[in-house]
Amino acid sequence: MALLALAAPRRIVAGAVFVMIVAGLICVAAAGNLKAGGFVDTHAESAAATHVLTETFGQGDMQLLFVVSDPQNAQSAAARAVGQAIVDRVSSDPSVAAVASPWTTPPALSGRLISKDGRSGLVAVALRGGEDAAPEHAQRLTDLVMAGRNDADHDIEVIAGGSAMVFSQINSQTQRDVVLMESIAIPLTFVVLIWVFRGLAAAVLPVSVGAFSIVGSMALLRIIASFTDVSVFALSLSAALSLALAVDYTLLLLSRYRDEIAAGAQPDRALVTTMVTAGRTVLFSALTVAMAMAALELFPLYFLKSFAYAGVATVALCSLAAVTITPAAIVLMGSRVTVRDAVGRHRRPNDRFWYRTTVFMTRRAGIVAVAGSTVLLALGLPFLGVRWGLPDERVLPGSASAYRVGDMLRTDFADNAEDAIKVVLPDARGLSSQDIDLYAQAVSQVPGVVDVSTPTATFAAGARAGPPAGTAGVRDDAAFLTVSTAEPAFSPSAVSTLRAVDAVPGPGGHDVWLTGPTQISQDSLAAITSRLPLVLGVVAAVMFAVMFALTGSVVLPIKSLILTLLSLMASFGALVWVFQEGHLGALGTTVTGTLVANMPILLFCIAFGLSMDYEVFIVARIREFWLASDRSRHANDEAVAQGLAHTGRVVTAAAAIMTISFGALFAAKVSFMRMFGVGLTLAIVLDATVVRMMLLPAFMHLLGRHNWWAPARLARWHDRLTSHPPAPTASVKSVKKEPIHGGVDSE
Repeated sequence: MALLALAAPRRIVAGAVFVMIVAGLICVAAAGNLKAGGFVDTHAESAAATHVLTETFGQGDMQLLFVVSDPQNAQSAAARAVGQAIVDRVSSDPSVAAVASPWTTPPALSGRLISKDGRSGLVAVALRGGEDAAPEHAQRLTDLVMAGRNDADHDIEVIAGGSAMVFSQINSQTQRDVVLMESIAIPLTFVVLIWVFRGLAAAVLPVSVGAFSIVGSMALLRIIASFTDVSVFALSLSAALSLALAVDYTLLLLSRYRDEIAAGAQPDRALVTTMVTAGRTVLFSALTVAMAMAALELFPLYFLKSFAYAGVATVALCSLAAVTITPAAIVLMGSRVTVRDAVGRHRRPNDRFWYRTTVFMTRRAGIVAVAGSTVLLALGLPFLGVRWGLPDERVLPGSASAYRVGDMLRTDFADNAEDAIKVVLPDARGLSSQDIDLYAQAVSQVPGVVDVSTPTATFAAGARAGPPAGTAGVRDDAAFLTVSTAEPAFSPSAVSTLRAVDAVPGPGGHDVWLTGPTQISQDSLAAITSRLPLVLGVVAAVMFAVMFALTGSVVLPIKSLILTLLSLMASFGALVWVFQEGHLGALGTTVTGTLVANMPILLFCIAFGLSMDYEVFIVARIREFWLASDRSRHANDEAVAQGLAHTGRVVTAAAAIMTISFGALFAAKVSFMRMFGVGLTLAIVLDATVVRMMLLPAFMHLLGRHNWWAPARLARWHDRLTSHPPAPTASVKSVKKEPIHGGVDSE
């Protein structure tokens, strides 16, 4: 790559500009091809039950709700006219399966659609299309309803909500958040780079590569979305990750090049050395991050799969851009990227802050190792009390109409139909109405159940049959019942009620399927937890293999895995403490008592890959000094100190840029994306400070020469399959003329 850059730098840069223009044209409408769903396991029992409800009973996959409010009375002539107009406008739409309102349904059902104070009525629209298409239908119908309102009914307030509108507003809000996030992250990143390089010209290069990667990754997402489902939330990750990794990789290459020039190398030779050493590190780092994120493909939820697609595509593009555009740009810019700053670049490594800090840590290695590990474990303790849920309207800002409707359903209406349990009998052949009623009566005795509606009657808790409810049916040898409960969806009490209902034997021994928000949440959680051991095993095995290929040691990969897990546990504990338990005002989000189940898994894979990214940066440089040493215990400590002295500034700058890039997600209005940004930022900060500054040198000192140990057979295999980079230009004490590669030598 270095020789190619030296031979044709202008062609490479011109080609990159052309690719960026084409990618920009492709990515213009990228968000329109992405979807807001992906939280549901489509192979679960709840999905099968929902399919029967949709295809057989026309119940719809998701709901669009309109709350029609009159300050006087929801049964006023004005409110009735507005409600009737909404029903008329949406009923004929092919995406609508059914419509119910207090002005058009029988009195037995209409009472449930009026608020407790009698001022609001609820128009419930059942939509077809599932979580992929229903949100688009919801937004289209809402626009149609709002556009058709008359000036005469301005005293009547109409608010749109429901599960379909929640997903629609999450989608549009996420698109706005991406623009806001990048408008914050890019200028701040540029400022940090000017500080790092003490010059404008050198700072422009990483930002330019970052901009290329952002545009290119969004274009790739649009292309991928034409073949498979991709979540809109992958857009935020792709943008943040593109900027962070592209700048990090370019920063590593540029810093190494400047070091080589400062050590007296000629520009051509400095570039070759940079690409053979730092360029090799970039590729190992990219492989580490990509493989950690590729493991998300093993989950059945396309929300998580989307991040695997986005992550692998983004990392591949960033690393390719870094190792092609950066060396070509260095050749073209010449001395403008090698202007030395006045502080630190001409000083000896032993005089640098990072060298002195590392020596301090290694001299107190035992205390540092115990204290640092204890702090991280203590921060992770709240994670033991984590409770999982799925996102509802409370992930949106309070100003969103779907949030307001959800809040009204919880407080102003006696019955929140969206939280109900639907019981589906996929095969009701041979069952009489009496069999179904007896089953319903048994379910109504379950603690937490308010009533059960069958095709013939409603069974209130502790009572006999009441009037027909109209929220049940029998058709095509199938049947369904509606179980209304007193608990909000996802809560521990709702889960207990759900399990108790599931434990009631089906009528006549027939199978029953359950669906509803709580059941869907439990199925999705089961889909995640069932694959979790496999995913964790794959990530650990891949990280071990990559680190072994880089270092030739079996000890360093294990140490890296342990330290990375410690920092991640601390981040997870902080998320539970803030967002689940509500400390620090939940950082401006609504506390639901649960965490969105997908986010910690996603956070684990991404943060794990990024943490190992820094590990690769540092350990690769430490290994260079170790290979050039006499392999003594003192040489191990010196290699660690020298490695951190040469990479500390780069890693700190990279961590600062990562923090800016992911910290910009704090501006997101969707609460779980804000949680995602906070979690990643915490993981990066802890990793760059407690882990890399304190625990890494402490543990490497305690392990001594055993850091580099590998079984003889593995060491020989590593030697045969890897080519080693040249020794660093800077010297190390006790350098051998012919360094030995692989594991610890026989001495």
